[in-house]
Amino acid sequence: MTARRVFHTDNAPKAIGPYSQAILSNGFMFCSGQIPIDPKTGEVVTGDIAAQTRQALTNVRALLEDAGTNLANVVKVTVFLHQMSDFASMNAVYGEFFPDAPPARTTVGNLDLPRGVLIEIEVIAVMP
Repeated sequence: MTARRVFHTDNAPKAIGPYSQAILSNGFMFCSGQIPIDPKTGEVVTGDIAAQTRQALTNVRALLEDAGTNLANVVKVTVFLHQMSDFASMNAVYGEFFPDAPPARTTVGNLDLPRGVLIEIEVIAVMP
């Protein structure tokens, strides 16, 4: 039987549907997509793609750190963009969070995202 544990933290936005913030299983952490919601207010942060990318990645980092891992242990990222024309600005902020040996990544664009946000980011990380 596969070990599977639901993970939750108050330091990232609460799930806005029938899903878990993250699942820990067999040495991996599978994080649901994080959108740029401030977990303290429950509101989408205002601003451009850079501000929204920063908040989404801050939420990802909070999930990882509260579970006992970190951004350095991320092995796969999927970025969902409302519009691909935001790629360069997103990428600049993304590079601040993953400056060395960045994980594998897929970026998909031209999407309608929850709550009208510009970005959603999901990750898979290894647990130390």
